[in-house]
Amino acid sequence: MGNNSSLVIGAGALAVIGGFLIFKLFNSSKSVKSSKKVALVDSNIKYPFELVLKDELTHDTRRFRFALPSPEHSLGLPIGQHIYLSARINGDMVVRPYTPTTSDDDKGYFDLVIKVYKAGIHPKFPDGGKMSQYLDKMQIGDKIDVRGPNGRLKYQGNGVFSIGIDKSSTNVKQIKRGTGITPMYQLIKEICKHPEDQTKVQLIFANQSEHDILLRDELEELKQNYSDKFDLWFTIDKSVQSDWKYDIGFVNEDMIAKHLPPPGDETIILMCGPPPMIKFACNPNLDKLGYTNEMRFSY
Repeated sequence: MGNNSSLVIGAGALAVIGGFLIFKLFNSSKSVKSSKKVALVDSNIKYPFELVLKDELTHDTRRFRFALPSPEHSLGLPIGQHIYLSARINGDMVVRPYTPTTSDDDKGYFDLVIKVYKAGIHPKFPDGGKMSQYLDKMQIGDKIDVRGPNGRLKYQGNGVFSIGIDKSSTNVKQIKRGTGITPMYQLIKEICKHPEDQTKVQLIFANQSEHDILLRDELEELKQNYSDKFDLWFTIDKSVQSDWKYDIGFVNEDMIAKHLPPPGDETIILMCGPPPMIKFACNPNLDKLGYTNEMRFSY
């Protein structure tokens, strides 16, 4: 991707990247020796990390901070990839993917911002979220097993994404729903903090209500501080506030056309969210607007 690349993020995440070059890149990266201390040395091994901080961000959202082996260690997670947390819960081994909100620039710890889905709240999920409730009950000093890095997508910097293949993109669009924002948030921060990276990011972030918007303050601060690189748009199913200045309703053709750049050879659309949203809200409307399958990637 060139110096004037654009990234669009929305209620879901889409990204399309080539295969041969990325495969070559992944293999070569493993053969390079580095003096950097990373905690995730082998993606096939589970590493236990200790909970050292737990913040209540909202009534159902927590920030969990886990310590790395030393203050000099970074997690060792490329931008765009995720980790797996595993725990034995009520006799069953439960494994869930998460993306930290921190990056490898943060030493000695990593943070996870997670929405806790409690039992008895949603009729379709009477038991709630097994892993999120487990994490919420953890005490300072408890440990959780972590494995990674995992995932097909890597952000190489300067607008270059790789997924089985390398592809340069001047426009990246992301569509997110609910807690699918964390992979995008990490990517947006990475692009914004590097002045030499001229990639432009546009995000549509869909939620049920204002209260469900994860990392809203952080996202709006990024928009304010990096308005030349990052644009942000929310949509919610319903609003109870008269001063709501964004959209109300599901992601649709008009919303995508208005808040994401047009399709093109250097456009990548990243989608992260519930499969029904991607299948019925994102892909049909992207089809109508002329975005090819090669311009899309779903986490």
